[in-house]
Amino acid sequence: MLISAASLPAAAIAVSPKAKNMLHVTNCIRPTESEFSRDVVRGLSADVKTLPSRWLYDERGSALFEEITRQDEYYLTRAETSILRERQSDIADFVEPGAILIEYGAGAGVKTELVLAGLRDPRGYVPIDIADGCLAETSKRIASRFPSLWVRPIARNFLDVFEVPFDGSGGGRTGFFPGSTMGNLTAIEAKTLLTQMGRHLGDDGRAIIGVDLQKNVDTLLRAYDDSAGVTSAFNLNLLERINTELGGDFRIEQFRHVARWNEIDKAVEMHLVSLCDQRVTLRGCTFHFRTSESIHTESSRKYTSESFERLARSGGWRVAEAWQDADGLFGLFGIIHS
Repeated sequence: MLISAASLPAAAIAVSPKAKNMLHVTNCIRPTESEFSRDVVRGLSADVKTLPSRWLYDERGSALFEEITRQDEYYLTRAETSILRERQSDIADFVEPGAILIEYGAGAGVKTELVLAGLRDPRGYVPIDIADGCLAETSKRIASRFPSLWVRPIARNFLDVFEVPFDGSGGGRTGFFPGSTMGNLTAIEAKTLLTQMGRHLGDDGRAIIGVDLQKNVDTLLRAYDDSAGVTSAFNLNLLERINTELGGDFRIEQFRHVARWNEIDKAVEMHLVSLCDQRVTLRGCTFHFRTSESIHTESSRKYTSESFERLARSGGWRVAEAWQDADGLFGLFGIIHS
């Protein structure tokens, strides 16, 4: 005989905290909900609250990130750009003539222009990004500056499974994954992306990947908590996005951006910390925040040359070239699919 939980007295039902969270998620997520909504509800219902970092990059978030890259404390973009300029000829030697450049997480594509300008007869450019507006602007600008290129933007999360278009003519395919976005991925996600890149680029395909290198922790933390407060605005914008797109009632002034160093994972973590005991409602559900409880929004893992080589091998690649800036802050690696 089946007995429903509703027919039993409350005292007869023992529900663990984990089971309560699962019920909370089930009750709050409707079949028609967006992926963004599902991720937010799941993340806020977890014992340790967390949200996927990709949702930081709506149009305002993408614009704020570009502003972050111009802050004095954010050395990463300057260091990587110096490598792209000083090693432009070496990069062109690594990339086959007539190549199609496929950029994962294209963003504004500023560094892409440096690469394309140095390549020998590049044929095409395929920018991949989740932010439609930014993707359209980047594609238009690149097509205008390099009129001989065919440009085929793909509005997708680069961790999704999808196909990449080609024009059918000869020439190699080179992946481009600049910045330190590789550091935002878990080990499983990074391996998934490397495997996907191998499928897109084919046997003996090539890729250029940027990673931030391990260094003094104070330098790292300043890069993720600039004095102008741009990174803080970037992180808090995620709560604004939840309010606007999902009908949440986060009081933004009651949360604070915090950057922390995780020694075990060798990563800078971004958190949104609750300044008081409070409740937030979303999609008809209520989420409780204790004072000092945080939402973990991003991890930025830092690599050594050796740890990146191990990561590359795990996804079926081998490191063929390694370039660093003069101060050894940032690494750019040329890898070949093996």
